[in-house]
Amino acid sequence: MKFLSYGHQYIDEEDIQAVAEVLRGDWLTQGPSVDAFEKTFAERVGTRHAVAFANGTAALHGAYFAAGVGPGVEVITSPMTFAATSNAALYLGGTVRFADMDPATLCLDPKKAGERITPRTKVIAPVSFAGYPADLAAFREAAEGSGAVIVEDACHALGAGRGRIPVGKEADLTAFSFHPVKHITTGEGGMVTTDSDEYAERLRLFRTHGITKDPSRMEGEPDGPWSTEMLALGFNYRLSDIHAALGLSQLKKLDRFVARRKEIASLYDSLFSSVRGLDIPPRHEGHSYHLYPLRVPAERRKEFILKLKERGIGGMVHYPPVHLHPYYRKNFGWKKGDFPEAEAFYSREISLPMFYGLSNDDVMRVAEEIRSIADAG
Repeated sequence: MKFLSYGHQYIDEEDIQAVAEVLRGDWLTQGPSVDAFEKTFAERVGTRHAVAFANGTAALHGAYFAAGVGPGVEVITSPMTFAATSNAALYLGGTVRFADMDPATLCLDPKKAGERITPRTKVIAPVSFAGYPADLAAFREAAEGSGAVIVEDACHALGAGRGRIPVGKEADLTAFSFHPVKHITTGEGGMVTTDSDEYAERLRLFRTHGITKDPSRMEGEPDGPWSTEMLALGFNYRLSDIHAALGLSQLKKLDRFVARRKEIASLYDSLFSSVRGLDIPPRHEGHSYHLYPLRVPAERRKEFILKLKERGIGGMVHYPPVHLHPYYRKNFGWKKGDFPEAEAFYSREISLPMFYGLSNDDVMRVAEEIRSIADAG
């Protein structure tokens, strides 16, 4: 019986051919495939700009840089996320202020985020957790008058939407990830979308060592066509043409990938809705289901995960609350009990297999094992 992991990429011959064409060509990096991927991605989410990065963490780092995060300023975000969401602010010398999650959405609570705003707040970074599109209108209202920039961490939410508006369009800056367990993959990769020309320029500068080749941006007179100037402390966060070609091919299949994830989630919902002690994820018509976070009784969560593994099913937990990682506890004084909603969710959560290649029989198998474990309790 095959092992079912919680996530897995889907690669077809079209994807392989797209990468092979780059390998046979002249450009492996800094070439036309990156430009094409960025242009197509921007069209997909309806923004003026999409700037590719080496991974999702680099995309968040770049987005915070573009927004002006640095020493003396604060970023408000959720503790229920992967550590990169807050780490990227620390990389720039910023201060992280967590606010608790809303159990009705599993995303950052806009009201609680608003209560954390101070004169030093530069960014509010809602996380569209598991693919549920965070309520950006509520965050705009919460931030009104503060001048805070909205940076959406949509690393879980490619293909999600708010009504007819795709995630990636409404925030000032939106970061995506293309890790293999995400909706599409480039192997490793990320993207930031924005309608701001200024933000886009800062993003491109940051991902290329802070160096420009554009004479109009140089402070001195260029010596010749080879001249460059370093204007900021940037990083080598470029995406290669090999990765971009895979991403461009995968992007063509995004609608199909998301539609299948929604079918899987709907099937799980129907199979678990009447099982005592289980809580299914919150529903939203624009949900893109990177994860299917099922909640089980906290005292039995470890039992569920171990028994699933014995039966060839890989449950995962997303995530240990960031404020409880030793680094954050030791350096910033966070402690257990600071964010009770995030901690309560973490104590019960299991991410079940959720990826395009799952068959209905696979879903039924997972559900049968979950129900069997639940009934034995």
